[in-house]
Amino acid sequence: MSIEALVAAIQSLNAPDGFRPRFDARQWTVLGSYLQHHKLRAGDLLIRHRDLDRNMYLLESGTLQVYVPDDTVRRPVAILRAGAVVGEPSMFGETPRMAQVEAMSAIEVWALTRPRFEELAARHTDLGIELLRAIGSVMSERMRANLERGHPMA
Repeated sequence: MSIEALVAAIQSLNAPDGFRPRFDARQWTVLGSYLQHHKLRAGDLLIRHRDLDRNMYLLESGTLQVYVPDDTVRRPVAILRAGAVVGEPSMFGETPRMAQVEAMSAIEVWALTRPRFEELAARHTDLGIELLRAIGSVMSERMRANLERGHPMA
């Protein structure tokens, strides 16, 4: 399956926390060989709060709602559009998921599991380093935005 639509979505997303790896066409193809394609319906959960899975997702199409369930309410965190990355902290830590992510519409995502990332990094070190830089940039921007909104990072 081709990742051309995913690459187009990533490159067209105009958001401060956009995922912007500096890949050429060959590197995108290599990355694509490590990703798993999934389709979800509106209302399906992509990430469950407090789960321990280690997947990062790249949103090809559709919209995701990120929120923290708190007893009877949902504390909204973000709405993500096509081209966004979600679940990226799982590439770094061993802690449970901090939020829940639900499809607001039918979506297509590409998953990168931690074992596949480790394999990619071992075989294509330059690509792995650039991927980590781009993920780190997303996390840094999201942390800055949360601090500006007065949300603690604890």
